Amino acid sequence: MLSGWKLTVSKWFLIPQRYVLGIMGFLAILNAYSMRVSLSIAITEMVRSSNSSSDDEYVNYCKVGNSTHSDNNAVTNPDILYDWDGATQGLILSAFYWGYLITHLPGGILASKFGGKYTLGLGILSTGIFTTITPWVVTTSHGDWKWVVALRVVEGLGEGTTYPALNTMLAQWVPLKERSKIGSLVYAGGQMGTILCNLVSGHLITATEDWASVFYLFGGLGILWFMCFQLLCYSDPKQHPFISDEEREYLEKELNSVSETSLSIPWKAIATSVPLWALIAAQIGHDWGFYTMVTDLPKYMKEVLRFEVAKNGLWNSVPYGAMWIVSISSGYICDWAINNNWMSVTGARRFFTCFAAVGPAIFIMIASYAECNTTLAVWMFTVAMGFMGTFYCGMKVNALDLSPNFAGIIMAITNGIGAVAGIVTPYLTGALTGNHTLFEWRIVFWISFGIFGSTSIVYWLFGSGEEQWWNDPQKIRKHSTCISLEKAKSGDNGTVEKDRITVVS
Repeated sequence: MLSGWKLTVSKWFLIPQRYVLGIMGFLAILNAYSMRVSLSIAITEMVRSSNSSSDDEYVNYCKVGNSTHSDNNAVTNPDILYDWDGATQGLILSAFYWGYLITHLPGGILASKFGGKYTLGLGILSTGIFTTITPWVVTTSHGDWKWVVALRVVEGLGEGTTYPALNTMLAQWVPLKERSKIGSLVYAGGQMGTILCNLVSGHLITATEDWASVFYLFGGLGILWFMCFQLLCYSDPKQHPFISDEEREYLEKELNSVSETSLSIPWKAIATSVPLWALIAAQIGHDWGFYTMVTDLPKYMKEVLRFEVAKNGLWNSVPYGAMWIVSISSGYICDWAINNNWMSVTGARRFFTCFAAVGPAIFIMIASYAECNTTLAVWMFTVAMGFMGTFYCGMKVNALDLSPNFAGIIMAITNGIGAVAGIVTPYLTGALTGNHTLFEWRIVFWISFGIFGSTSIVYWLFGSGEEQWWNDPQKIRKHSTCISLEKAKSGDNGTVEKDRITVVS
């Protein structure tokens, strides 16, 4: 009776379960980013306008002749506007990443030990709840920035498990032949979440004349995603009640190198892996540039280019649309190049990763020198973010190459360290742009240029797409046995090396 019910339910799904996971993973990242980014647009309408009387040519550079003005807030109720200066705003925007950094490694360990379903789901759920109550916290604290910072830290704690848990699930579900394609689909949710948030937030704030509506909407969508995810997705194919026998057998064959979740984590080997450190460098470069754009581009468009909030949201979404298109298309191109032996896995990861850094470095700088030509500036930002889309089939799926068994741990380490950029960039930008001048913002973009370039060189020289020896449980056991013998024989002259070679062979 039960098997017949299972067969009937399986017919509801028109696509394989690994693609269902890919879609839900895409929506997970979409929701995560929309909740994360919602404050970046809302904060431009949460603060009282600072009408500068300075005659400095850079302060007023784009004011003359521009039909939009940064002092025209869509929110006019003085009771929900606050006196947060640039440094305070930067602190509030960066606070999310303090918590985000802390839970990466615990999230990866929990997902590796117990599976990714609940680690991922509960993380998004908690972020959705705290996003929803953000307006209540801000208003009841009368805009006390310390309470807002504390809330953002807690939100980050929940969302910090997202990437490690999701990467653990992908390692259990996605074969090498589809890794770039499905990985790019999933991680491109970041761009779509940013697009959705930017497009909707500006118009929603303008229509309601209240920034609180943004948090209610995106927090609620995060909670809704959690309920759907718990019904549709499972940590691995063996646990899934609706998967077809054909797909289960196919995945068992293609993913036979992925072991049980009870493996001991080879911390020392991971910490001394050169390809992993190269991946960390690439992650830092990507995150520095990406977080600068995600958290600070809305402020640049309002403070320098003088966009009103509705136009700000619209034009902020355009670069991420280009990035999403490139992310999806480059995933197919990368898989095609690897499967047809046009590129090795290592060559593909290096090429697409460095391509995604050099392009943005150049075009972000061109955008800053476009000055008050808003059309040219937006298009240069769009081209820059389009280039950045190839990161996802490059370094973002690289953790699955290095170690399918410990993909969640690797993602926790790389994404966690990269999240430091999310802490530094908003605060640094706020500190450097206290007068809201074009000259100050140009310094911010030059710093991004330097970090993009230096991290790309490191990854090009030392990055790898080859599975590392410490991914193999047998090699880990042999390595441990060698070390034990070396310690046991450390007092016997001439016998250590012989015994070690015998064990390894």
